[in-house]
Amino acid sequence: MTVVSAQNALAKAAAKLEKHINLLKYTIFCLSVVIFIMGIFLWGYVVYSRLDTTLQEWVDALEIWQVYLGMYVLIFASIVVIIAPFLSCFAVYQELSQLLMANAGVHLFSFFVLLLGSAVLLENTTTGSGIVSEIRESMMNLIMQSQNEYASNTLNMIQESIGCCGADGPNDYLSLRKALPTECRDTVTGNAFFYGCADEVTWFLEDKSRWTTNIAISIAALEMLISVLSVILVRALQKEEKFNYNR
Repeated sequence: MTVVSAQNALAKAAAKLEKHINLLKYTIFCLSVVIFIMGIFLWGYVVYSRLDTTLQEWVDALEIWQVYLGMYVLIFASIVVIIAPFLSCFAVYQELSQLLMANAGVHLFSFFVLLLGSAVLLENTTTGSGIVSEIRESMMNLIMQSQNEYASNTLNMIQESIGCCGADGPNDYLSLRKALPTECRDTVTGNAFFYGCADEVTWFLEDKSRWTTNIAISIAALEMLISVLSVILVRALQKEEKFNYNR
């Protein structure tokens, strides 16, 4: 009776473990599908932002090309994110420990690249970052060279399209004893725009980067989760092998 009881207990434990393994496999599969969809969305959004002609005009005019660095990192990360779920599904289907550990490593790599891309993007697009001083310096240079046709056209394009004036406000023109251009004034009220272009451009960039980084960090959290689940599944499969050996 003792032997039978032990075998029954072992069979129940094995059945419970099998359910646990199936749940892990199903969870990893579902997470892989979600990550794949989010990866495509992230890639599309970042590529769209990078090819935005308005953004390109401002970046080129103000010479703040470092804005693109975070986008390039996230484009690379999103490609990895799109490919990784295929490895996840294959590894789960094959139930091979080596593939599952490799899968955990790939998703962990994606996690760090997504965080890196988000950090670089935020570092070059948000209020309080170094980009503000660079925009301010570029705007002041354009104002001082406003007698030049290219500089004047660039100033007009930025100020009119954004609705800003100077680097920090109308006083930038007054301090340099330059006439306030019509592009610095509201076409309805005729009053000069209160905010400078350093703030307005940064707010525009920050709004774009906020959406991008929110998506990237959400995916990164799922990447970490799927890495942990892959390792747990490996241990569960190893435990199942021991059960089968004992039986």
